[in-house]
Amino acid sequence: MAEEIKKPAAQVPAARSPLDSWSLMRSDMDRFFDSMFGGRGFPNVFGVSGGAVGGMIAPSIDVHENEKELVIAAELPGMEEKDVQLSFRDGVLTIKGKKKSERDETKDDVHISERSYGSFQRSFRVPDTVEVDKATADFEKGVLKVTLPKVAEAVSREKKIPIGKG
Repeated sequence: MAEEIKKPAAQVPAARSPLDSWSLMRSDMDRFFDSMFGGRGFPNVFGVSGGAVGGMIAPSIDVHENEKELVIAAELPGMEEKDVQLSFRDGVLTIKGKKKSERDETKDDVHISERSYGSFQRSFRVPDTVEVDKATADFEKGVLKVTLPKVAEAVSREKKIPIGKG
C-alpha cells in the first residue's frame, strides 16, 4: 500500500499586534482541528476554507489496491490536466499542481469566498512491487487517476493459508 509522506508545516511567526494572543489561539485551534479531521478543518469566520493552509490546497485522495495494481485518485475540481504534474523519484510518487483564481476583483464585490486557490503537493511512498515504467494516468471530470501495475512476481507471491483446527 502506498504511504503518504507528510512534510511538516512551515512555522510562520505571529504578527506583532495587540491581537497576538488571539492569533496564537486561532493557530492552535486550526492545528487541533486539522489533526482531528485529516487536515480539512472547518471554514473559519473570515470565509477562508480550512482546506487551504498557507496558500496551499490539499486535494482529497483515495488509494486502493487489488491483486494486479495500486490506484491513487486525486480529486482536483476546477483544474485542468495542464495544471497538474506527476513525477516519480526514489520510490516516491509526487502529485503537484496549482489552482488559479479566475476572479476579477475590480468588477465584483466579493462578500464571501470559500473556494481554495493556490499550489499543492502530495507525495506517496510506493512499494517495490509496482512497475513504475508501466504506470498510467488519466484526468477526467476533475479526478486524476494514477494506476501503478504490480510486477508479475508480486501478483503470484500471495499464497492463501488455510485455517483449521490444529
